[in-house]
Parts: sequence; C-alpha cells; structure tokens
Amino acid sequence: MNTILIIDDETAMCVSLSKLFKAHNYNAIYTSDSMQAEKLLQDNDVFLVITDYKMPGYSGINLIKIIKSKYPELPVIMISGFGSVETIVSAMKYGAQNFYEKPIKFANLLSEIEQLKNVKNKQNKIPTTDKIITNNNKMKEIMEIVEKISATDIPVIITGESGTGKELIANAIHTNSNRMDNPYIKINCASIPETLLESELFGHEKGAFTDARELRKGKFEIAEGGTIFFDEIGEMSVNTQAKLLRVLQEKEFERLGSNNVQKMDVRFVAATNKNLKVLVEEGKFREDLYYRLSVVHLEIPALKERKEDILPLVDYFINDFNLKYNKSIHTISNETVSIFLEHSWPGNIRELKNCVERSVIFCEEPEISPKNLPMQYKRVTDFSANDIKSVYDKVTREVILDALNKAKGSKTKAAEILNINRRTLYNKMKKIGLDTWKTDKV
Repeated sequence: MNTILIIDDETAMCVSLSKLFKAHNYNAIYTSDSMQAEKLLQDNDVFLVITDYKMPGYSGINLIKIIKSKYPELPVIMISGFGSVETIVSAMKYGAQNFYEKPIKFANLLSEIEQLKNVKNKQNKIPTTDKIITNNNKMKEIMEIVEKISATDIPVIITGESGTGKELIANAIHTNSNRMDNPYIKINCASIPETLLESELFGHEKGAFTDARELRKGKFEIAEGGTIFFDEIGEMSVNTQAKLLRVLQEKEFERLGSNNVQKMDVRFVAATNKNLKVLVEEGKFREDLYYRLSVVHLEIPALKERKEDILPLVDYFINDFNLKYNKSIHTISNETVSIFLEHSWPGNIRELKNCVERSVIFCEEPEISPKNLPMQYKRVTDFSANDIKSVYDKVTREVILDALNKAKGSKTKAAEILNINRRTLYNKMKKIGLDTWKTDKV
C-alpha cells in the first residue's frame, strides 16, 4: 500500500525522490526507461505513480493514457521542468492528479501523497459512483434515446471530446439493458498495440505464435451474453477493423491459431473523440464498419456547450469527495463560481472533476475559494459579485424546480434526487426565494 513508482529519464531525479520517500516510510521503486513502466505496474502493488513529462520512449502524457486505461483509479502526479499552461492543462485533461514544476516543493508533494495514502488505507473505501447529471436539453435528449435503445441489441457509436462522459453513456446503455447481469468488457483501442489487439479480441490457441504458451480466451468469448465497449475505436488499424466487421456481420469468430468457428452473442458499443467521417474520407476508417456501428450515433456536447451543468456537477463532486476524504465542504465561493463559469474546460467533465477533487483535498474551510484551486485556474475574471450571484441563483433555482417536478412536490424525494439532505434543500430554497413554493407553482 505504500509503494510509489517514479518514472523519470534523469536517474538522479529518480534516486533523489526515492531517498526522500523512503525517509518518510514509503517504498519507492523507479525507472529511467518509460517503456518499463507497464511491467513495473504489473509486478508491484503501486498506489501512486509520479512521472516526468518529457522523456524518450513514452512521454508522460502517453503514460497517463496507458495507466488510466488499465488502472483508472491509480493516481498519477506529473513533474516537469516545462511548466507551461498548455503542459499543465494537457496533463490534467488526461487524468493527472496534479502537476509539480521542477524544482519540486517536496513539502507540498509529501502533503498530497499523505492525503492520498490515507484515503487508500481506509478499510472500507467509499466507492465513487459517477452518474449522469444534466440540465442541458441536448443531454436530456441523449438520455431519452439511451433509455429507448438500451433494451435493444443495436450497435451504438458515441462521439465527443475527451472527458465529456462517453464511457458513462456506454455504462448506462449496458446497465439499463437486459444484459446488465452479464459481462461488460471494456477495451481501450489506443492502449493496446496492434500486434496484441487481435489476440486480446479473439483469443489464441497454445502455440499460435511465439510466447503463446497456453490457450487464452479473447474478449469476445469472455463477453458472451453481455456488452463489449470499444473505447477510442478511431485508433484501431484498418486491418483489425476488417476482422471486427466480419464479427459484427456474422456473429462468429475464430481464436488465433484455430479453424474452429465460435458463435457469439455480444452487443457492440463504441466511442471515439475523433471525427469518424473525416477518417473515412482519409481512408483510415472503413466506411462499411462505420455504418455498421453507427445504427445509433450519440454526439456528446462539450462542457463549454452545457454551462448550466457546471455548478450542479460541482455540487455533486463536492458531496462525493466529502465522503471519500472525510470533509465537510458546503459550497464554493462567489469568486470560484466566476472562475468555473468563465473557464472553457478543454478537458471537459474529467478536468472539472479533477479540479474539484484536488480543491476538496486542500480546502480546510466550509467553502472552496480560488486559493484552493490548481495554479492554472487562479486568475482574475470580469464577473462582478452581483453577476455571479445572479447566475448561481438562476441555475440553482432551475435545478431545484426540476427535482421537485420529478419528485411530484415531495421535498424529501427531491433532496434524494439532488443527493443532498432535506435541511440543505430547505436552506437553498430559502436563499433563492423558494421557501413559499407550492406544488401548483411548478
């Protein structure tokens, strides 16, 4: 539980950090070859990865992508001597817990690691149960479509920028389907080399190729009766696409090294942050596979296109991380509201979630203020305090009224929908002038 993996092409930095961590009772392992990181993760029970940004082999960003695809709950902290805003935003976008510029302030780094260790050491860890929260009309239409198609077996393609919640939509399709009690297999096409992807999908017989020392079932076989989710399908090679198309059409496959055809019953859901129509025009994605997959095409809007969802999402994340980190934060300050509403969120909901999580960890007061935010969010805005309060109250009013409508006037049920307690709901209603609200006013 105390093992930290350090990845930096400067051996001196690895040794220095390793000695620092060992002096504070952590077990530190390191490598100056980023290509060895996956093997070290497989062989060791690591609770935190610290990686450099610019390295030969895998870059820090590539490592984050690989780590998050295989170990989504494993925290990653990035360090670098190139601390530009673009570098920091890119790191946070792909899931970095935080970013430290060299020379590193060891006291701050150790403080954050201690917080992370305390969470991991809790005997009964409270799981994060992400759900789809929205007041955006386009998102509501998408959720209505999800509800209608979940009971069918038609293929679905989900597109949108990174961090918009494509995987959550895929999860919703499976969990609301008749297949929900059967396997749900996720494959990140960007993280598996092309030479291994076919073996991952189809499985292989013993001796099918070098190092195939035993029979191995593929994802299609493991997912029987359930759903298989291809994330970042735009990264799949044209050669593998042709074989996937055959599986989609024929509902059968063969293990590598075998001539035995196996029938299968699996639902296909795919997602990508790329424009597949452009890839089709460029000859990088098969047109027939595109139309076979996109019987239903769901385009998820970016967070900057659904500003009305920012504050409800912040409230949800604060409540979630209060439980996870044993905190009692109630809200965010007006200044923080203005920053959140003005920010373009290039990393979308994933970036917002990471920002709130880090802020909750470092906040020791009842509300999150700009001083608790990561460095790239600390800037002056043009919003006045009255503008901020007006926008916040308007959004809060819409969210509460929507919940009351769904609860048919029951404040207790409305509080449950909003994931807050009844007293908090009363206080919010009073604050925005809804304390005299009656059912017939909705």
